[in-house]
Amino acid sequence: MQVIHEGSEIWGHDRPDLGGPEPGPAFGRLFDTHAAALRRYLARRVGPEPANDLVAETFLVALRRRESYRPELGTARSWLYGIATNLLRHHVRSELRGLQATARLARTGDHSHAGHDGRVAEQVDAQVRAAQLAGALAKLNPADRDTLLLVSWAGLEPAEVAEALGIPPGTVRSRLHRIRRWLRTNAPAQEEVQDLA
Repeated sequence: MQVIHEGSEIWGHDRPDLGGPEPGPAFGRLFDTHAAALRRYLARRVGPEPANDLVAETFLVALRRRESYRPELGTARSWLYGIATNLLRHHVRSELRGLQATARLARTGDHSHAGHDGRVAEQVDAQVRAAQLAGALAKLNPADRDTLLLVSWAGLEPAEVAEALGIPPGTVRSRLHRIRRWLRTNAPAQEEVQDLA
């Protein structure tokens, strides 16, 4: 394990020193460790192609701003997710349009396929539930949606979400509690809510 001394504190591999003159090896390890999970999270938010671009942009921004990384404030993972979340905010308008269009499909969708065999009916039901859940996600404010999806889709712990978004851990916990309660009331299918929350 790589250990870095800074003053009297010791940092491990999850809090690397990124400020050195040769950042290549450290960023190579960061990319190898976090890029795939970051891409999966971003793909769920904006689709696979934009996710590839956002991962590349996240690491480019991280490399440019490496001097600003403070290991004492959080892990490299949460720092990268914070950068990615900020980049995602530029894509929120199209994300919202997609969620709203999917929700409209749930309201106006053609359910005539329900009379076909069981597999088709199950697929239609799953698509309708996903569309209805997308409508509920579209109604969340961006800060709540980011908080919920960083936990449910990216798999970050609440403390990591706090680091990524630059907010206190208590704020993350209270947001998650409020969001879960709201989703139970406003999202149509309980199993999907449990998957998210």
